[in-house]
Amino acid sequence: MTSKEMQKFGLHDKDVVQPEIIDIDYTVHSPLAVEPVYNTGNSGIDLTAIGINYPDDAPECVEYDTGIAMAIPVGYVGLLFPRSSVSKKGLSLANSCGVIDPSYRGTIRLRYYMRGNFTLYTISERIGQIVIVKQPIIKLNKKDSLPETARGAKGFGSTGA
Repeated sequence: MTSKEMQKFGLHDKDVVQPEIIDIDYTVHSPLAVEPVYNTGNSGIDLTAIGINYPDDAPECVEYDTGIAMAIPVGYVGLLFPRSSVSKKGLSLANSCGVIDPSYRGTIRLRYYMRGNFTLYTISERIGQIVIVKQPIIKLNKKDSLPETARGAKGFGSTGA
């Protein structure tokens, strides 16, 4: 982060951990596609609708295409979230949080449930965001039992939250 960017956010050297910089390659699959832009200080990269589809397998949903494909590097995952404006629309992301794996190369699409009195996003509106997150390589180890904790197997609401 440059000193100018730090001043913009009211930060000092001691406040900032320099983030890792990674390259994300992307392709544009339509002349209507809005190229993704990452702004330092934001977590997500906005995604813009270029196409609307009503999927046959989910008639209660609307699906938006961005016309953008990304090559998420191995060791990372792209997480799709709605923008905060979705609260004004009566829509909810159908899978709560979308996952773009490093092996996926198709265009990024977001599917929303249409709920109650809803308003659709239109072509050229920002419809969601992708957040790139580090993901460790997982090694699963089958055990006969797990170490005990104070919480144990107590589930929903058991922590008092």
